[in-house]
Amino acid sequence: MTESDAQPQERDRPARPQKGWRRWSRSVRLWVVVALSTVVLTMLTNAFVMQPFLIPSGSMEGTLQVGDRVVVNKLAYRFGGEIERGDVIVFDGAGSFTAEQSDPGLLGGLLRTAGAAVGLSPSSDTDYVKRVIGVGGDRVRCCDSQGRIEVNGEPLDEPYLYPGDKPSNVTFDIRVPEGRLWVMGDHRSDSADSREYLGSPGGGTVPVDRVIGRVELIGWPVDRWGWLRSAHG
Repeated sequence: MTESDAQPQERDRPARPQKGWRRWSRSVRLWVVVALSTVVLTMLTNAFVMQPFLIPSGSMEGTLQVGDRVVVNKLAYRFGGEIERGDVIVFDGAGSFTAEQSDPGLLGGLLRTAGAAVGLSPSSDTDYVKRVIGVGGDRVRCCDSQGRIEVNGEPLDEPYLYPGDKPSNVTFDIRVPEGRLWVMGDHRSDSADSREYLGSPGGGTVPVDRVIGRVELIGWPVDRWGWLRSAHG
């Protein structure tokens, strides 16, 4: 074989990838793996451990403000922990406060999940945040001679009430069924809570199995960061 015969074969050999391209490709793959792992870890954490929630209304002022991002402990009641009076909880009000939620579709569900994962939007149109006033077996009534709510004949001390609000402008007297909760907002004059649904099935009470978790802290804005204390009665 002559030298001229060998030259076309040399030219037909594929060019070798440059080292810089290989490094860039490995870096991209690494970041993709990290991003996907972060998304999966965040979704698992939100599903089973902690989840951020956006406060969309003023029903819990002045404890929680509109726009607060709170962190909800989804394990608080999973391993024998009991829901107590005074706990601030997030629950699914479908079937008790609202009609059952319609399917938002695949795209709508993905967008809502993504927004809720970072606390930028409500996770559901039927999620509510309220304070537990009565648990199963309690008799809750309003009001005594001094205008206070009574639970099992004892008046509630409610330092968390929004300034200027009365404990309730609605009179009621209800025995909370076992496995259900009587819940109210701290801003009583601006809260659609158990009082609003007295005539509905369940008498305004919420099933325990609809509770998503207990609000533990305010994570945003930073000037309001802090742990949330329950006011147990």
